[in-house]
Amino acid sequence: MPNRLSGALVIGGDFQGLGTLLSLSKRGIPTYLIDSELSIGRFSRQKDKFLRCPDLKNENTFLNFLKKLAHEENLWGWVVFANDDETIRFLSQHKEELEKFYKIPVPDWSIINNIYNKILTYQLAREIDVATPRTFYPKNIGSLSQLNLEFPVIIKPAIRDHFYKKTKVKAVKALNMEQLLKGYQRVCTIIDPSEVVIQELIPGKASNLYSLGAFFKDGKMLAKVIAKRSRQHPMEFGHATTYAETVNIPILEDLGTKLLKALNYYGLAEVEFMYDPRDGQYKFIEVNGRVWGWHTLAGAAGVDLPYLLYRDLMGKKISTNGSFTEGVKWIRPITDIPTAFLELVRGRMRLRDYFSSLKGKKEFAPNLSLHDPLPFLMEFILLPYLWKKRGF
Repeated sequence: MPNRLSGALVIGGDFQGLGTLLSLSKRGIPTYLIDSELSIGRFSRQKDKFLRCPDLKNENTFLNFLKKLAHEENLWGWVVFANDDETIRFLSQHKEELEKFYKIPVPDWSIINNIYNKILTYQLAREIDVATPRTFYPKNIGSLSQLNLEFPVIIKPAIRDHFYKKTKVKAVKALNMEQLLKGYQRVCTIIDPSEVVIQELIPGKASNLYSLGAFFKDGKMLAKVIAKRSRQHPMEFGHATTYAETVNIPILEDLGTKLLKALNYYGLAEVEFMYDPRDGQYKFIEVNGRVWGWHTLAGAAGVDLPYLLYRDLMGKKISTNGSFTEGVKWIRPITDIPTAFLELVRGRMRLRDYFSSLKGKKEFAPNLSLHDPLPFLMEFILLPYLWKKRGF
């Protein structure tokens, strides 16, 4: 039984997790951070305690660690926040058992599986008439020639981490059938052919990439922020956003609500869209059922999503008028500076446009603070390690 204010257990200490720690700790909420790898969060003053945990690859060991941690540290009723898809999968599959110890703000596996496996997500989107890029699911290499394709296309996994963790690449581009055949064969040596997705490539790259960040409950959008994600690293198939700015595009809230309601979703989610200049539609790309890279932009825009979720799980009233401040920027310097430099060198960005993008209210990731400077500095020091481990 708890003997103090219920806190938050954050799994994963990268800049996403650090943002969650900052959101909660500044309000006096106790926070513990656990991670199996070296991460910048362990150097932060925003946590009460850091503990090294087992790798999630050893699921039973990790599960037993969490249960033992609740006993030894008296974390009964604490809220668990996760920063990656595999941890969300784990929490949803073990939700019933873990809820004997913690509050797990993740839907059960019957819901999460529909966003974990992108094939199921696209099927749902089609059923509810939400536009998506033209998408194909070839059974084998022989069926590729039978697809009604318009190049360029991308080859990508239905389950991200099955492919990305081995390649540090999110998708493979094909400009013609020859490249498609070679790319498909390569991808099938890494993941099962049943997980291979072929999708049209919407023109515009990151300049047409948008996201809705939401706290969703009982079929309603309790809080939201919408961002244009103008730069990512790398620009075409980014590992992660490097620069985002809040914008007000109401149709994205409508589309996101439609999807999350159909999922019967609860919690924090990022719903990604690409604007297609060919037909003027915003086309659904994916749902991330966790805190995402740029989530601290929401807090800077007046919508502190992790804190709202925490309050809801504590049974406290959620106070929000549904609005957010437009024109607030989010920048991750360690990846945005080289990304912008390459765009300048390639002639796809003007120097004055880059400097203009830095004007106005800004939120850096990790947060640059004299009170807590080490995480910002350590991200640069750990760059070789981060590159080897995660590709960025």
